[in-house]
Amino acid sequence: MTATRERIEVALLARLREAEDGRPRAEQLGALIRETAASERIALSSAELRALERHFDDRFFGLGALAPLLRDEHVSEVMVNGTRGVWIERDGRVEATAIRFRDPEEILVLIERLVAPLGRRIDLAQPLVDARLPDGSRVHAVIPPIALAGPVLTIRRFAARPLAPEDLVRGGTAAPRAIAMLVDAVRARRSILISGGTSSGKTTTLNALAHAIGEDERIVTIEDSAELRLPQANVVGLETRAPSVEGVGGIDMRTLLRNALRMRPDRIIVGEVRGGEALDMLQAMNTGHRGSLTTAHANGAYHALLRLETMALMAGLDLPLEAIREQIRRGIELVVHQERDNTGVRRIVEIAELDPEAGDPYALRPLL
Repeated sequence: MTATRERIEVALLARLREAEDGRPRAEQLGALIRETAASERIALSSAELRALERHFDDRFFGLGALAPLLRDEHVSEVMVNGTRGVWIERDGRVEATAIRFRDPEEILVLIERLVAPLGRRIDLAQPLVDARLPDGSRVHAVIPPIALAGPVLTIRRFAARPLAPEDLVRGGTAAPRAIAMLVDAVRARRSILISGGTSSGKTTTLNALAHAIGEDERIVTIEDSAELRLPQANVVGLETRAPSVEGVGGIDMRTLLRNALRMRPDRIIVGEVRGGEALDMLQAMNTGHRGSLTTAHANGAYHALLRLETMALMAGLDLPLEAIREQIRRGIELVVHQERDNTGVRRIVEIAELDPEAGDPYALRPLL
């Protein structure tokens, strides 16, 4: 079949180049493959025609060798390290694949196919791009000279169905008692900070716990790259925007947080705090928006609070450190810390309650 496919590919490429406006279209592919097979006197079954159409659609219009990986529901991340190889995360564990690109130009073509329809560009002047695909997947690409060993492409996929609290129990994230405690905390409008390292499952847990928010509440979500998918009807989703090539038009997390307060939210969910927006979020939690949820990178529950105060200081308002600590003590009520173990399972390893009246600077009472 390989030799037949190569014969068809050569003839098919010639036909695609003959497109009227010079821009062949994917919807023409099936008819062109049948015409090519007939002219080359190649007999193909219906199943073989369908397989060829999918193969050439991936090769000429899609993601080529990466396409089958992205169709695997167990694969959550695809990582292309230039021509050195392709790695994936499958069921929480990173593994190498047999796929290897021969030419960096092939990877550049794939990156262009991903980001061009989104109105983004990547070139020598702008060698980094971060984007969200229509299906919600996140794409990050880096090209030379920033990437030293050729173009690097990372695609993070999300589950077809957002997880609910009971899914966290089934997946081994936490015991039923711990999840029930957190669901009750969300329903009781307690403000929760979820911490953890990269790929520890923070956003997945955040999304699952947000299922417990009542249908009668108005929710505003704020994210760098939209990942949250909530089942409630009254949800407003906001996403940051990078500046244009001219350096204008950027909208950051702080701007979105300030505007969210004018949208009459009952709850504000910040996908992840990374900088000065931490102060705006704390002010929202301390001014009537109880029950808000967010995540942050940290190595533990206590460390998460120290990181939060550091990020709040990055707002550049010259507030005394003790004033920021008081905002944290009064704003954050629970800290949930999550880690990924050696088997790839994401687990909640700490649930702690913050005592607003004690601590130097913080007093955490372990609940798990």
